[in-house]
Amino acid sequence: MATPSPTIKPYRIHVPDAALERVAAKLALATLPGETTFSDDPAYGAPLSDIRRLVGVWRGDGEGGEKFDWRKAEEELNESLPQFETKISVEGHEELKVHFVHKRSEVVGDGDGEGGNKKKGKKLVIPLLFVHGWPGSFLEVSKILPLLTSATTDDDAPSFHVVAPSLPNFGFSQRTSKPGFGLAQHAEVCHKLMLQLGYDKYVTQGGDWGSMITRIIGILYPSHVLGSHFNFLMVAPPTLLTAPILYLRHVLGLHSPADKAGLARSQHFRVTGSGYSALQGTKPHTPGFAVADSPVGILAWVYEKLRGWTDGYPWTDREVLVWIAVYVFSDAGPDASFRLYYETLQSAPRDDLLRRSRTWSGSVPIGYSAFAGEALLPPVEWAGLLGPVVFQSRHDKGGHFAAWEKPELLVGDLRKMFGKNGIGPKLPF
Repeated sequence: MATPSPTIKPYRIHVPDAALERVAAKLALATLPGETTFSDDPAYGAPLSDIRRLVGVWRGDGEGGEKFDWRKAEEELNESLPQFETKISVEGHEELKVHFVHKRSEVVGDGDGEGGNKKKGKKLVIPLLFVHGWPGSFLEVSKILPLLTSATTDDDAPSFHVVAPSLPNFGFSQRTSKPGFGLAQHAEVCHKLMLQLGYDKYVTQGGDWGSMITRIIGILYPSHVLGSHFNFLMVAPPTLLTAPILYLRHVLGLHSPADKAGLARSQHFRVTGSGYSALQGTKPHTPGFAVADSPVGILAWVYEKLRGWTDGYPWTDREVLVWIAVYVFSDAGPDASFRLYYETLQSAPRDDLLRRSRTWSGSVPIGYSAFAGEALLPPVEWAGLLGPVVFQSRHDKGGHFAAWEKPELLVGDLRKMFGKNGIGPKLPF
């Protein structure tokens, strides 16, 4: 393993007391919308009763008397997640502080092979880059981290060294200061982070923006990325020229019942659930004022997605508030995360890299796990329009936040794809 960069330093979350006091003061003065007979209809957005309850728990004056304790949550995150920070220079932009989680597999010592791996017996150990999206964060790696890095009794199943960065403008990474910080720049940050850690070759996993960023990493740095797994599929529909059989099947409606349901779900989402994307993708600064100033504003804005994009996941109030607090107390502020939508959507007509990310690229093997509750769910076989598919699965449970909702299923798929019965024997570890 190459020597890690000396700029890498341990990191512990510690939100200043002044920030906690400021949020408490704003919560004390919060004004909620007036009540109607349809205030809790999710078709209209975040239900009033849910937001009222969550605000009460956050303030500590709710019906049950429960109070959200950020300091306790902060300490638990510091104890359970090995966190670090480093400096990464981005071409055309500034040097950024990047926060990340990094945990090496339990089944290896100080490896001396390529990528820092050292086999213990017959065990295969692989560096894995996990990239979150919006409205996610590094928190999404929490449940899969111990599963991915643990020793398994199955010699055919690999273990992983896991790296999960906070993307710039998210979590405890730095705010960017120049326009044009889009998908290619995020890909550059993630790739350079892996190199700083000594992982010259690695595999990736992503959902939401993470799927697009890791896809672009594979396009830009194909000699380093040995395989990419997605649980969110962004792909251009088949055409008569690109995939005539798939195109004709699509035009004629010759899909499986599961794929028909996925297409219907996708259309419903585009019509009723994509307004946030239009706002963040056209005028991100305007809604940014609301969420930057109001903790209730970012709570309602994100809670709608947590509830609507999961497949009946039983969110606890504490889970929701920790998720939201990472946005409220982020180094860049919750508004900064919106800008990725603008930089991507506004550049789309002229961005050849974005077009390539949604069409065929045969350089990196692909794996895809479809979860039935995903907001956008194209036919599973369309994954083959992106590149050589080496693994594919369909789950009838789980939604957009697969690593949080169904961690065991996602980890199982990763172990199958990268194990000795998958592409593991072809990997140089």
